[in-house]
Amino acid sequence: MDQIIMMDINFQYHNETRIIHPVLLLSANDVVLVDCGYPGFLPLLEAEMKSKGVNPSSLTKVLITHHDDDHMGALFEIKEKYPGIKVVSGHTESGYISGKKKSLRLLQAEEMLHVLPEEQKPFGIQFCESLRGIKPVSVDIEVKNGEHFDWGGGCEIIDTPGHMPGHISLYLKKSNSVITGDAAVIEGNQLVIANPHYTLDLDAAKASLNNLISLDADHYYCYHGGVFENRRQ
Repeated sequence: MDQIIMMDINFQYHNETRIIHPVLLLSANDVVLVDCGYPGFLPLLEAEMKSKGVNPSSLTKVLITHHDDDHMGALFEIKEKYPGIKVVSGHTESGYISGKKKSLRLLQAEEMLHVLPEEQKPFGIQFCESLRGIKPVSVDIEVKNGEHFDWGGGCEIIDTPGHMPGHISLYLKKSNSVITGDAAVIEGNQLVIANPHYTLDLDAAKASLNNLISLDADHYYCYHGGVFENRRQ
């Protein structure tokens, strides 16, 4: 029954095709979705779950690694349609996901508006408006570094700050795998930090990436990039 299922969500973003990779963790008592895409993505998630043989109504939890719009944007509609689902996050991110604190990404975007070239300001304004449109959702379960759960055969919460202060990742011991969120992405067949322009603390992000690499996992499930297979020399 224990399974890790990486999903492939294809979509159009500003006239280009993009893909994100939420992950499903199946165990005897839970079906946990790790991150959920932009607002409006529930139909895409449901279709992909069904294609993988998972009934969307079987979802028990959604874990949000951090509060960026491409990771939590669809959370409100998921919770609205499936109200029994529990929302999981780290303590630091909980306040942003629930709307008790203003989005750090929105604060960053608003500050950048003052220095953007005039030709880029319409995009910057649109980006701010899209971030303001993210609907908050209360967090039911706050997790902390080192905490263990039986999801996907057993996993451990790992604090991976940098991209966002409260970013978390998951280490699954049974399969020796890591779910990275945005703590690591794949570029040039290597694990690297996510876009530095959107990384709030570059030094912390580098330290978190090194921490994940030091685990020497067999598989790294990256939200941006897919599965990185550790082919040791």
